[in-house]
Amino acid sequence: MKKFLMFILAGVLGIVALASIGNIIGLAVSVAIAYFSLKQFLKSDSFGGKLLWAIIGVIAVGATFSNLPAIAGILALYFLYVGYKNWKKEEKPTQSSKDPFTSFDQQWNDIKGKF
Repeated sequence: MKKFLMFILAGVLGIVALASIGNIIGLAVSVAIAYFSLKQFLKSDSFGGKLLWAIIGVIAVGATFSNLPAIAGILALYFLYVGYKNWKKEEKPTQSSKDPFTSFDQQWNDIKGKF
């Protein structure tokens, strides 16, 4: 039952990620333009240049805010990555008793691995 629910959750997260791929691309482009305009604004010496780069920067920041639904897609991709990474994680066997002779082979391999 747990694996079935994980498949359903992965499917929903995949659909969310695919549905917001356009917003993710738009967010990346608008952030890049805003960053470039900020760098050029700081380099510019003339008033006209600063005004031009400020206008471009304001437009790019507006485009960035319009693409904020991309955060849901980015989070969905992150959760898919974490889920995939933890999917095949092996669980360490727990000792059922305190008797050291029942798990001698495991303890011996742990000691050999340290040296």
